[in-house]
This record gives sequence, C-alpha cells and structure tokens, in this order.
Amino acid sequence: MTHSYWPADRSRPILDLTAGDALREAARAAPDRTALVEVVPKGMASLVGADATDRRWTYAELLAEAEDCARWLLESYTPGERICIWAPNVPEWVIVQYGAALAGLVLVTANPALRVGELRYVLRQSQSVGLIHADQFRGTDMAGIAREVSDEVRATFCMANWQTAVRGQARTGTLPVVKPGDPAQVQYTSGTTGEPKGALLHHRGLVTNASYVAARAGLDNGVFVSPLPLFHTAGSGMSALGCVTTRSTYVLPLLFDPELVLAAIERERGDLTLGVPTMLIALLEQQRKSNYDLSSLRTALCGGAPVPVELLRRVEQGLGCDLTPVYGQTELSPIVCQTSPNDSLEDKANSSGRPLWQVEVRVVDPASGEILASGLEGEIQARGYQAMMGYFDMPEATADTVGADGWVRTGDLGTMDARGYIQITGRLRDMIIRGGENVYPREIEAELFAHAAVADVAVFGIPDDHWGEVIGAAVRAADPAKPPTVSELQAHCRAKLAPFKTPTEWFICAEFPLTASGKVQKFRLREQLKSGALDRLGR
Repeated sequence: MTHSYWPADRSRPILDLTAGDALREAARAAPDRTALVEVVPKGMASLVGADATDRRWTYAELLAEAEDCARWLLESYTPGERICIWAPNVPEWVIVQYGAALAGLVLVTANPALRVGELRYVLRQSQSVGLIHADQFRGTDMAGIAREVSDEVRATFCMANWQTAVRGQARTGTLPVVKPGDPAQVQYTSGTTGEPKGALLHHRGLVTNASYVAARAGLDNGVFVSPLPLFHTAGSGMSALGCVTTRSTYVLPLLFDPELVLAAIERERGDLTLGVPTMLIALLEQQRKSNYDLSSLRTALCGGAPVPVELLRRVEQGLGCDLTPVYGQTELSPIVCQTSPNDSLEDKANSSGRPLWQVEVRVVDPASGEILASGLEGEIQARGYQAMMGYFDMPEATADTVGADGWVRTGDLGTMDARGYIQITGRLRDMIIRGGENVYPREIEAELFAHAAVADVAVFGIPDDHWGEVIGAAVRAADPAKPPTVSELQAHCRAKLAPFKTPTEWFICAEFPLTASGKVQKFRLREQLKSGALDRLGR
C-alpha cells in the first residue's frame, strides 16, 4: 500500500448475535464442556454467600442460570432500562451479564474501586434504575457505599444474598426478543485523562469483536485464564464472549494477583492469558520466584498500552509463550488491530499487527484529516461494525469522537506500513511539546525499559515557563535496594535518543498510580509532583 489506509477485510462474517444468542449456541453445541471456572485466593470466603469457592459451570449450567437470572431481573426492570453492576470478578458477574442480555437490559459496568462520589456519578450519568453490588471487597464496605447512593436508583441488590434470592427460587416465563443491534453495555472510559465517559456498545459489536480476537489468537475449545476486570471490555467482552464464541473455558481469577494467576494457568492447563504490560511484568517477576509449570501456555495477549521490545523478549523467554500485542479502545468494542502468534518477532516487537476483519483503518494528518503516505505518523482512525453507538447522553462528546461519516477518532498516534501493520507511537494528549519540539513518551519509555535496572517506567510532560514543557520520567527499580542513578539513565538515553528527548526530571516510584485495568495514570503523576508526593531519583 502506498497510503495509510486499510480497506475492510470481508472474508470473515460479522456475527449477527446478541450475547444471549451466543451463550445459547454454545450450550446447544457443547452443553457438557466447562464454560466457567472460579479462582479464589486460598483462605478467602465466597463474596456471594456460596458454600464453596473455585466453583465450575458447564455451558448448559451457565445458560440455565443466566435464563433464571434474566427472569429474576424482569421482576424489577423493563427491557431497555439500564442497571449497574458494581462488583469484582465473581462468576455471578458473568451470569448477570448474560441474564441482562437475555432480558434486554443494558448493563452499566462500574469499577469496584469507585468511592461514593464516583459511583454516584456513574449511576446518575448513565440514568441507571438499579444497582447490583458486592457486600465488600479489599477492605471496602461496598454495601455501605451502596446505601449512600441508593437514592439514585429504584432498587439495590447485594450479591451476598444471591444464593437465597436468585438461586433459591424457581422461575418461569417467556424472555423478550433482543436484537443484535440493541445496546448491551455502557462501558466507562478507563480514566487515564480523568474524564470518564460512558461508551454505549451494542451486542453485535461486542460478540463479533470477541470472536475475531479469539480467532486471530488461535483460541478454539481452549482454556483462557484472564485476570482483567469484568467491568472492562477486555473482561466482559474479549474474555467472556471470546470464550463463549469458541466453546472455550473461561478461568476467572477474583483479582489480579501474580501467584494466583500463575497457579491457575498451571492447575487448569491454560493455553491463553491476557494482560496489560504492568501485569505481564508482575507475572514475570513472580515466575522467577515460583517457577510454575506453564508448559500448556501458548499465547499471552497484551493490550492497554504499547509493548516495549524488551518486554516482549522477556515475556517470551520468561513465560515460554508467544506474546501477541493488540490495539484498541473501549469505543471500538474494543480491538482494532492484533498480531498473530505466527507473526515474526520483528513484527510483534514493532507493531500491534494488522486490522482485524470487517474494519477500515486509516492514519491521517490530525489537522487536515488527509490520509498520509505509508510510514508517516498521524492519528489512527477506524470505521466499522464495532463502533460505539455514542457516549451515553453526551452528544457533543460523541460528535467530537465520531465523524458524520462514521470514522472514530482514536486520539492515538501511529504509523501504518505498506503491509498494513500498525505501530502505536503515542497519544495526541500525551505528546510533550518541549521548546517547539514534539516528543512522544512511548519512544523514551521503550529505551528506558531496556535498561537492566528498570522494571517499569512512565514518561510525562511537566509544565515549564521557559520550555513550555520539560520531560519527566518516573522509574520503578528492578531492585528497590539498588535503584539506578540519574546519571546512568541519562547516559543510556543519550546513547539511544536525540539530546532533546532525554528526560530532565527523574523520579522513583514503588508503584505507579494505575487504572483498574492496569494503565498508568500520568495525570496522577503530575498531581503527585505538584503536591510533593513524588520522590526524586538520586543523582
């Protein structure tokens, strides 16, 4: 290709299914196959009043529970209404997802880490009429918070009562007709900019996209160990729906704990896992200590942030599997581009792969909108079946993101080569302008990550009266007892990068402020710097 435009590949059909349809088809085709496995840390009691943990469901059992859940939901809600689920990764979350789909309800997904004001915002902005919540999680009194926001909804329900209120009663009745183009979920953007917006996603987009991701990854009747949160499209979409469309087993850890995930891969003979770079780094560090049997693991999908070349090499060596980067965003249900396990190491290390089926992708000049020549950097845009219906009740924000011609402006910078492989180079909002020079953090982060003393790094812009912005780098040391010095990191950068790209402000972090899906919140680093909470790295 001479220009950065990828026409939609129509060779694989769009699945004209709802999430409920997909589950019904799986239960019909493979009723006795294990559909869902709960993974709970040792010593932790069930969060839903169950008599046991580490429970299992076949596809027939999962469908029966989902249909019963749908009838239970319809006792309180009407098809088309929005209900919010606020809970960690418990199997009942998945049952509610399918139950809501079968009942024609729109599921609003809320991060279990939210506090009163944040949860109130989600309920109010989404116009939710109901709230289903956990009793408590990681020391948070979720039931208490739910009581504080109960005036925002018609009804609340605590999952601690699930066994008696939902499973304990037999229900009958006809379920409504739900169409593939109907809204399925309101997914809130992950908050790296501090401005959450609710992307309204439809069934067809979520189901089809999940099936395409699974196909590109080679998942078929496999075992998918996915610790990503269900409130995110990577959990309820890629993981749950990716498994149901391929009749695979979804192994669901309650939370991301490196040892818990590695033990689950060993015990369940997982062949696919999924994480953001910070998660994969944690898995590598734990595997060096624990040495679990990961011989069944074929592929690790990695998304949420660009993958440094050095991380790819470390993962493939340390976990003994292929690392396949993916690229997407919530507004696109979520994956646009994906590498394949069969791609060369060079392509996996230097790109996020080629577009999946049925989506057009282009790279344009952010100012003019003109399609750029192959290899030139610009804004990535996508158009196809998977685009959101819009930001819920935010027409102006929707118009800013989705053009009248259907192209979704991702806000991500990247290049497309002559074969259609896309490399993510940064975010328009993350771009640092230092003395008139455009600097993209990802390039600097990739070089610093290659330094042996650096476990992880985040590069961000700091306001400056003279330069406009200067470059800051926050480092997490591979060995906290022996952090790298500023001088050695500066020398490392200067050997690899133009002088103006070398950070001038250096900081040390024990951990980064992250979204619940594992993305670094750079605006929080700037807030920590302003408040004096960010420690400087020694010279």
